[in-house]
Amino acid sequence: MIQCITALFRCIGAGFSTFEAASKVSGTAVKAIVMYAGYMIPKGQVKNWFLELYYTNPFAYAFQAALTNEFHDETIPCVGNNLVPNGPGYENVPSGHKACTGVGGAALGADFVTGDQYLTSLHYKHSQLWRNYGIVWAWWAFFAGLTMICTSFWSDGGNSASLYIPREKVKHGHKSDVEAQNEKNPNRGAGSRVSGPEDEHLTRNTSIFTWKDLTYTVKTPAGDRVLLDQVCGWVKPGMLGALMGSSGAGKTTLLDVLAQRKTDGTIKGSIMVDGRPLPVSFQRMAGYCEQLDVHEPYATVREALEFSALLRQSRDIPEDEKLKYVDTIIDLLELHDLENTLIGTVGKGLSIEQRKRVTIGVELASKPSILIFLDEPTSGLDGQSAYNTVRFLRKLADAGQAILVTIHQPSAQLFEQFDTLLLLARGGKTVYFGDIGENAATIKYYFGKNGIECPPESNPADFMIDVVTGSLEAAKDKDWHQIWLDSDEHTRMMINLDNMIAEAASKPSGTHDDGYEFSMPLWEQIKIVTKRMNVSLFRNTNYINNKASLHVISALLNGFSFWRVSPNLSALHLKMFTIFHFVFVAPGCINQLQPLFLQRRDIYDAREKKSKMYSWFAFTTALIVSEFPYLIICAVLYFLCCVFTSYTPRLALDKYLLTRLFLPLGIGQFIAAYAPNAVFAALVNPLIISILLLFCGVFVPYTQLNVFWKYWLYYLNPFNYVVGGMLTFGIWDARVTCNEDEFAVFDPLNGTCGEYLATFMAGNGQRINLTNPDATSQCKVCEFRTGSDFLATLNINHYYVGWRNGAITVLYAISGYALVYGLMKLRTKASKKAE
Repeated sequence: MIQCITALFRCIGAGFSTFEAASKVSGTAVKAIVMYAGYMIPKGQVKNWFLELYYTNPFAYAFQAALTNEFHDETIPCVGNNLVPNGPGYENVPSGHKACTGVGGAALGADFVTGDQYLTSLHYKHSQLWRNYGIVWAWWAFFAGLTMICTSFWSDGGNSASLYIPREKVKHGHKSDVEAQNEKNPNRGAGSRVSGPEDEHLTRNTSIFTWKDLTYTVKTPAGDRVLLDQVCGWVKPGMLGALMGSSGAGKTTLLDVLAQRKTDGTIKGSIMVDGRPLPVSFQRMAGYCEQLDVHEPYATVREALEFSALLRQSRDIPEDEKLKYVDTIIDLLELHDLENTLIGTVGKGLSIEQRKRVTIGVELASKPSILIFLDEPTSGLDGQSAYNTVRFLRKLADAGQAILVTIHQPSAQLFEQFDTLLLLARGGKTVYFGDIGENAATIKYYFGKNGIECPPESNPADFMIDVVTGSLEAAKDKDWHQIWLDSDEHTRMMINLDNMIAEAASKPSGTHDDGYEFSMPLWEQIKIVTKRMNVSLFRNTNYINNKASLHVISALLNGFSFWRVSPNLSALHLKMFTIFHFVFVAPGCINQLQPLFLQRRDIYDAREKKSKMYSWFAFTTALIVSEFPYLIICAVLYFLCCVFTSYTPRLALDKYLLTRLFLPLGIGQFIAAYAPNAVFAALVNPLIISILLLFCGVFVPYTQLNVFWKYWLYYLNPFNYVVGGMLTFGIWDARVTCNEDEFAVFDPLNGTCGEYLATFMAGNGQRINLTNPDATSQCKVCEFRTGSDFLATLNINHYYVGWRNGAITVLYAISGYALVYGLMKLRTKASKKAE
């Protein structure tokens, strides 16, 4: 059966192009599979319009096969509440004077039921065991074949990127961004770059950034490993520095250490700004462009820049001035034709080169007052795009910015745009730091005097990498790190570094440290981040539509499956399951919620947390609050579509919302908060949800729970309180009548039926309904009189339990959100400082 269900979900995944659509269908499929397996709704009580769901349900055949194999030829005695009468005074009552009640298939006057009788009541036959087994495998073959057919229609969507504009920004009769910009500046060409007066308004760096004897060590199972070994260097305003080395040499590691982005390991040495220790606000005062351009896909280019400006520029700067500075950056980066375009994802949004420009713009919008770090800004770009990117960085440096770039084997044309080079060998050992020179003459001279001449036709960047990796035969036996330490260039570099630090320390600092870890106050952070997440959710139509569709389809399936449930005894179980299915939508909600949560968390972890844009508390609050409107709307839709079709109007909307509304969101988010990835969260979900569903008192009543689970897991299970609360409000005062085949019928030992059962009805049988107390034969007993009698078997003995459970559910929801905050806090580690 597991193979068949796996094949079904694989087929669903193959047949839909988006996760959201597949999640909606799979969530509904899970509900239909469980509901129409033949247990919750026996075949004889399935509505005619949904009978096909039973016959086309592979789980129904598997369940029937398993049940018939288990119960065939068994004899099951009736005990406890299912035997009338029972208890003190009725221990030795002979057969014929007691009977089973509430047990399907039990014969009149019998105090036991055979397995085959019970199977017959479910419309199951043991003779169909192997037929059902074969049908399950036939369904597996069908799903496998359909999966192969679906995969043959897969398409990568082409290689060209598509640009998208938010629907609320598309106004009839308005000119496009390109047209408006061309009217504003008709001389603007598609190939033009940074030009005009916009760079005059760009914030210049005035501080000198230095690092000396920088060593970075991490612990490994084999012992301590040195990733950076006494690295020295500097970056000054107007300088474009290149950081190069072989793979594994520690380029990105050095950049992360300098940018204060490492949370593990030990850092020794000094990192200074203007000869002083790094200020508290350093991480938001320095720009950092990640190699992977991580952005909110449903934000426009302008919104991404404004978000950075509002949160990272000083709190003393007026908002209008911050937004005006964004205009400067848009001018600088030539982004007018893209400013109202969604960033999207690669292939469904901006191209790689455009995303790179936006990444740089996001950092520039923050007015970095120290320097800008860039990790592999040309990675993944074609030759022309890479050249445009580096040439743009060159012009930024000429405008007064201090820039340090890791770059992997650039072309000779790109390499000559840089001023200085820090060359690393494996293990983070310095091979060279200093000027590059015109046509790389300075570097060529350094290696030439040490015995390795750069051929005139060679790319100097490739030549140096070949030297440090030992690819050249003449360079294999040389320790280039030691050669550098013994060289005159190293001596001069250290003297210049010490003089630079001393001179900068003797002057006023070029940067102002406001003493705040985050630029904006917490409340402002929450407002800005929540606004962005609300806008993103509004634009994420796939997520919203599929969330609403899941609730509506699930509610209609639930409502019409339990359409107008009658008041008879067997209908009590149907009422219980229709209310139970109110929470069964939770797994689908969680599966939809978590990928979006993890996507946003990854964006926060990758860039926004490290740049001290806003705090983890603001991020978590915005995540939770932005989901509330859609959660309320979907919950109300579910209620309206289900409660009146299934005829449970006693479950009023206020009570439904009280017991059901926010719990699934809290559960899904706290699982996702600490999950390393979506796959791990998807594996944990079924484990937790299965435990919550199995031990909530519906599938296994409280009195029948194993002692190990009974006294702790049952009471710790939030679904116990959710289901218990809704059951109390839904069926507490429901009137129960038994059909003729639902009565327990037996003869009294003596006297009338009332006299015979008097002791029983005063004790264990207080909840039974004896319909003919004056009869002297054929006593007819209905198991329950009202819904409250039925609920007593589920450990719900008082009406106030509904309100109590509602209050406890709210506490659980609050606890779930508290867990989200707590786990997000645990993920937020402090950056390592140099010791």
